[in-house]
Amino acid sequence: MPIAPSELIITPRGSIYHLNLRPDELADTIITVGDPGRVAVFEPQFDEIECRQAHREFVSFTGRIGSKRLTVLSTGIGPDNIDITFTELDALANIDFATREPKAEKKSLQIIRLGTCGGLQADLPVDTCVASAYAIGLDNLLHFYQRNENANEAFMLNELEAAMNLHQTPLRPYVAEGSIRLLHAFAGRMPAGITVTCPGFYAPQGRKLRAAPAFPNLIDALRSFSSCGHRVTNFEMETAAMYGMSRLLGHASLSISVIVANRAAGTFSEDGTQAIARMITQSLPVILNLT
Repeated sequence: MPIAPSELIITPRGSIYHLNLRPDELADTIITVGDPGRVAVFEPQFDEIECRQAHREFVSFTGRIGSKRLTVLSTGIGPDNIDITFTELDALANIDFATREPKAEKKSLQIIRLGTCGGLQADLPVDTCVASAYAIGLDNLLHFYQRNENANEAFMLNELEAAMNLHQTPLRPYVAEGSIRLLHAFAGRMPAGITVTCPGFYAPQGRKLRAAPAFPNLIDALRSFSSCGHRVTNFEMETAAMYGMSRLLGHASLSISVIVANRAAGTFSEDGTQAIARMITQSLPVILNLT
């Protein structure tokens, strides 16, 4: 049964609505960033640029470094944008735009997020890169999808709810595991841990300006939580949604973040631009060797 035009919106030029990409303009390996302005930072590393596209906060280009074809794409901020990004990336890879039907043979994309985050451990100073082995979602995106947790996700969620007494609150977190294969590709290059994904920057991360947070100590309390051989290292606003959507759709994802603020130490990076540049330099050789 073809997918209705109201559900799968294809523009007159044959591109998916939000990302403004056609299926032929997407590489099988994708680097995502939050900031649309950060996409251009990657261009000098490329030997060839095939196409550039932009629509709202979704800015992208596809090109080659040597023989490796890559797409670099901005997602904007938050789990809602991840829902759009990952659903549309999957549509580009696995739905026939001519028939509007899912393809019989599915493609698995490799998606690596290179982003920024807040640190929760004093021994991980600002400008340190961390990889997310797991992510705890404090947002509600994955509750709108039918999904089955794997054994590690279910175990960690049970431990989290018991340790934090979350059953006494309206919070319904979920746990999502990243790609083990991609995590192993970066092994030894940076610490790995559990990332907490928040649905906002202020009260959801325990910050107070004028409006008082309902859970002012939640992020600090998570600092002491550990499970499945990992402690909570950092927090941001995309990774849990990214991992959950990837698992649902059969893609491999890994989130790597540079710490620009350390909440335990009360410090902020003096040169976040350079820290991001180092993260890119550190990560690109590994990405280029992925098969």
